[in-house]
Amino acid sequence: MKKLSTIAAGLVAATAFSASVQASTLDDVQSRDTLRCGVSDGLPGFSVTDSDGNWVGLDVDTCKAVAAAVLGDAEKVEFVSLTAVERFTALQSGEVDMLSRNTTWTTTRDASLGINFTGTNYYDGQGFLVSTDLGVTSATELDGAAVCVASGTTTELNLADYFEAQGMGFEPVLYDTSDQTVAGFEAGRCDVLTSDTSQLAALRIQLSDPEGAMILPEIISKEPLGPAVRQGDDQWFNIVKWALFLQVNAEEYGVSSSNVDAMMDSEDPNVSRIVGTSGDLGSLLGLPSDWGYQIISQVGNYAEMFERNVGPDTPLELERGTNALWTDGGIMYAPPVR
Repeated sequence: MKKLSTIAAGLVAATAFSASVQASTLDDVQSRDTLRCGVSDGLPGFSVTDSDGNWVGLDVDTCKAVAAAVLGDAEKVEFVSLTAVERFTALQSGEVDMLSRNTTWTTTRDASLGINFTGTNYYDGQGFLVSTDLGVTSATELDGAAVCVASGTTTELNLADYFEAQGMGFEPVLYDTSDQTVAGFEAGRCDVLTSDTSQLAALRIQLSDPEGAMILPEIISKEPLGPAVRQGDDQWFNIVKWALFLQVNAEEYGVSSSNVDAMMDSEDPNVSRIVGTSGDLGSLLGLPSDWGYQIISQVGNYAEMFERNVGPDTPLELERGTNALWTDGGIMYAPPVR
């Protein structure tokens, strides 16, 4: 009997713990009528404030897509600027409802931090930015270099791995923020700046002489960047995940902010599920039936999000490359909306 009582007590405790973990983020966001989204402390193309003080960028649009789905208004977002060191604590503690901050999906982060990655909104890889005056054309020529790098990142770990594998030495120069790393590079405190190549492109245009720096050809890592949420709330996990998946599917089926109203009359069942005129997908997520329509009409599909923030016609001038749809030679692929 004593053994059975102990088991029963354990089950009660486990149930109580599960109930506390399963507290609804959706209810909190809807009650607050605002989504709290953690973004970077300033990275052009991904999350930065414009001249009017408004947050813009690819990661910012990912937040807005979730707000559009959940609250019907993409502008109902409180953006919380976080450094690389602060980001996971802010998510774990509930300071933010989701993290959308050029964060790499890794085993350690997925399994030990109490967070779930909800997908990849940008496939990247780590590279090196050097001054053209340094006279090098390959990362294999960087033996003994001083390298500016953000601390507490996968970038710092990849840097050590690469130099060890190449049998080269280096001197790390650590900073807390991307602004500090680029300032250190420009001040000559290091020979090289390393980060994700998209970030290097963003940091390069902030230099006083962008033409005096170049990105070396080597890509030394895989960096799947994407939003994350706390573990223990499957409904919220599904909502954030499917907001991104819907944007990718919308591009695949040609649904955009410019034609979504016309697409409401589409007879293609794939399109009608995306815009919410058929199926019961909204209720499965705890959302209105027009959640997909709200995302596309207010934020756009994945291509629109990419092109206006980081594409060839932006200062970053990034091509789709790996981030092209799977039907166009890339690896951007999402499960079907059905």
